[in-house]
Amino acid sequence: MSVDWKRKEGKGSGMKYNCRDGLGWLTFPAIEETGVVRHLMSTRLGGVSGGEWSSMNLSYSRGDRKENVDENFKRIADVLGCAPADFVCSDQTHTTCVRRVTAADKGKGVTRPRDYRDVDGLITDEPGVVLATFYADCVPLLFVDPVRRAVGLSHSGWRGSVGKMGLRTVEAMEAAFGSRREDLLVGIGPSICQDCYEVSEDVAEAFRGLMEEEEMRKLPAKKRDVLYGKENGKYQLNLWKANEAVCLAAGIRSENISVTDICTCCNPSLLFSHRASGGKRGNLGMFVVLNER
Repeated sequence: MSVDWKRKEGKGSGMKYNCRDGLGWLTFPAIEETGVVRHLMSTRLGGVSGGEWSSMNLSYSRGDRKENVDENFKRIADVLGCAPADFVCSDQTHTTCVRRVTAADKGKGVTRPRDYRDVDGLITDEPGVVLATFYADCVPLLFVDPVRRAVGLSHSGWRGSVGKMGLRTVEAMEAAFGSRREDLLVGIGPSICQDCYEVSEDVAEAFRGLMEEEEMRKLPAKKRDVLYGKENGKYQLNLWKANEAVCLAAGIRSENISVTDICTCCNPSLLFSHRASGGKRGNLGMFVVLNER
């Protein structure tokens, strides 16, 4: 199946589009090559939902029929070689809270209710536990520790980016699994790009403050240049570069970071975008699961 992506300037190999039986998904080649995990970011393609949720909607809370979302999760699970009961879902409220989950949490958010709230990041070191976070313009952050065999997955909008969600996830993996920053591989996934993301002065000021922090100032100036001003007094914000800077300042090696080349807002027929749709949309999902040794 041929798909005409509008791609931006990414880093390294960007992302790869995969397709099977009409279902399309995106992966990071550098992370696939480790053989440590299975991962994917969904697209709009290959599901059963209709209308504004067409077709691979992965949200139960946006008005779609439950049976459609159930089937969509089943199709994603089939690609990952697991079952819907293996998923553990975030409860995203734009926090920087990261939760360690285990096999005891399997199914939460899909086949049974979650018993936690305000969780934008998930980590685990247990094979078979599928971490799941959700998007429609915010940034997916994927972390893989191939040495201690642990993974993390976090949702980072502008608030999460200012709050250094990447660093918070790294700290959680350090504390829980003894992960070393120099070992971690990071994928910064599809979100709204700088050309599409206009923000106001208060948001711009928050990012100027972030980039003036001591650890950030040690980075090259071009790595900290995440804003450009416009004549209307607004700014264009680069969330990809902001999250990359947070990861670099946290001690992640530059060569271990893969940055997407795909914008959600530039590809509204292929990816859900809150801004492009005026809020009439479903959710994409990012998923990762550790392989057995």
